[in-house]
Amino acid sequence: QVLSDVFNAPVFTMDTANSACLGSAYRAIHGLVAERNVSLADVVKLAPEPRLAVTPTPGAEELYHPLLKRYAELEQKVIYNPASSC
Repeated sequence: QVLSDVFNAPVFTMDTANSACLGSAYRAIHGLVAERNVSLADVVKLAPEPRLAVTPTPGAEELYHPLLKRYAELEQKVIYNPASSC
């Protein structure tokens, strides 16, 4: 629910033991066929159908949107001047 609220987007899940590995495998396949102009969307067409898990909580965007902007500013500060962020 937190991811859905923070990013103001629905979250979908798939029945798989390790989704990170599955995502990496699809990216690897995409890399192998990329020279044939095959899109990632085409690669994952055979993936199991995702299931809607949660949708954003009404009103959560008003809370998280300003925080996302602040997070991005802090991230840029760390990226461009890591010594000053300690």
